[in-house]
Amino acid sequence: MLGRSCVALGIEKAERQASSQMHHGDNYQPHSSDLSSSSGSGSTISAGQATQGEAECHRIEVERERTHLSTHSNPLECAFVGLASNGELPPFGGGREYPPPLPHRDRYLVDFSGKNDPIHGQNWPLKKKLITASVLGYTTLVSAWGSSVFSPAAGQVAVFFGISLEVAILGLSFYVLGFASGPLIWGPYSELKGRRPPLLLAIFGFSVFQIAVAVAKDIQTVLICRFWGGFFASSPLAVVGAVFADIFSQEARGTAIAVFAMAVFSGPLLAPIAGGFIAESYLGWRWTEYITAIMGFFALFLCLFFLEETYPPVILVAKAAELRRLTKNWGIHARQEEIEINFKELVEQNFGRPLKLLFTEPIIFLLSLYTAFVYGILYIFLTAYPIVFGEIRGYGLGVAALPYIGLVVGMLFGGLLVIAFQPWTNRRMKANNNIPIPEDRLVPAIIGSILFPIGIFWFSWTGNYPDIHWAAPTLAGIPLGIGLITIFLQSINYLIDAYLMFAASALAANTFLRSAFATGFPLFGRQMFHNLGVNWGGSLLGFIAVVMIPIPIGFFFYGARIRKRSKWAPTNL
Repeated sequence: MLGRSCVALGIEKAERQASSQMHHGDNYQPHSSDLSSSSGSGSTISAGQATQGEAECHRIEVERERTHLSTHSNPLECAFVGLASNGELPPFGGGREYPPPLPHRDRYLVDFSGKNDPIHGQNWPLKKKLITASVLGYTTLVSAWGSSVFSPAAGQVAVFFGISLEVAILGLSFYVLGFASGPLIWGPYSELKGRRPPLLLAIFGFSVFQIAVAVAKDIQTVLICRFWGGFFASSPLAVVGAVFADIFSQEARGTAIAVFAMAVFSGPLLAPIAGGFIAESYLGWRWTEYITAIMGFFALFLCLFFLEETYPPVILVAKAAELRRLTKNWGIHARQEEIEINFKELVEQNFGRPLKLLFTEPIIFLLSLYTAFVYGILYIFLTAYPIVFGEIRGYGLGVAALPYIGLVVGMLFGGLLVIAFQPWTNRRMKANNNIPIPEDRLVPAIIGSILFPIGIFWFSWTGNYPDIHWAAPTLAGIPLGIGLITIFLQSINYLIDAYLMFAASALAANTFLRSAFATGFPLFGRQMFHNLGVNWGGSLLGFIAVVMIPIPIGFFFYGARIRKRSKWAPTNL
């Protein structure tokens, strides 16, 4: 058996070759085995001999492979293990010799029947895609909803268990901590067993732990179950984007993921509104969790009956099983069924590489730092809004949460801004031989980076004084929301396009830093706003946001030059 170092070097070499090939666009000549996981045809097409129809087929194959590689870096596909430590085969058993070799196994590998194979997710009817997207959008909204519905009830939780408010707010931080750890499991799981199983398992676990919080008899149970609720809730955040990559082409994927991002960000802002009214009603704080559990079980129902598998390699596994049943030929199989798990490689690719990329790649580090700050602002404002509208203006829990609507409206505008730039991005990509230009993704982020601190200063100085009308700090949420979603979404898209085969590791690094900020920010938010005042506490955050404006601008102008010096990013863009 090969030593671990040799295996790791072989994996890294293969990934670098694949990453380079995927950026050659239509000039790349793929081998059939390279395309089996995500495309219909496996023939090598020569640019000089291809007919127009063959060229189009080839273009779609390469596009589907690029779509697959741009969102998944599967550490499991390369992790094969031997049977004997000395490199020799063990005895066959039963006193029998080994049978003669079978024909080459590629003859038994199933594949898609062509570029229009109806079982491939990208060839599904539009109605089916929209139903799938709607179900997953709701599931993601529920998962994000659970993070902050607890926030307005923290005061009642503190009184009920006889603890400080800071300890009660840990319920929010522990949930976000679960968000951080979950994707390290759900991402690889979805690339081994498909998208549907982790989503079903996770939404069931999420719903169960919401009930556990609702019936908790002590604060320890609340905090532990909040963590596990966040752990299971992170599955849609880690997997749904990959589902959209499975069923939407690159031209449509930007719009689909923009809608997905709006659901991710709107959930934590809509939940405190409902949670506030629930907590101050006769139902009390426990029903914020009961109602979230009901929403979770409804999402489970929708996924059970309306969500089909979308991951191309796992679709081929099902096809192979059906063909084995029909033909009685046990040799028919899919490439995904050849995978075995090597936990050493799994740990290396899901823990070692993301940290290495985070601290050695300036693009990943600075954009992760920026998105982490933006994500932390989202959660620290869950403590700022109750101070501005509850403590300073004296509104009740439910009414004090209504101004979050300004942030939600801003995020909708931000999502529309990203969608409006998608045709321009597509035209630039087609003019570049269907090769994405990563830096184009940053234009909406640059606009958002300017609006973001404007919103923070606006909210801080109008919210600090009770004689200023409540509409002024509420409207500040619009530029703030636009900045939040454009910076976050386009930074993620930029990392995907820039690092391609290593995109999963780049996003894992981003998730790690982002969730660390979101976990810690709510813990010091109340003290900061009370000690410095909302005006100067918010201004401190605003000044930091101003300092970060050059990050997307710098990468827009110099990102390509920086990537050329990177050993992880493709160098031929």
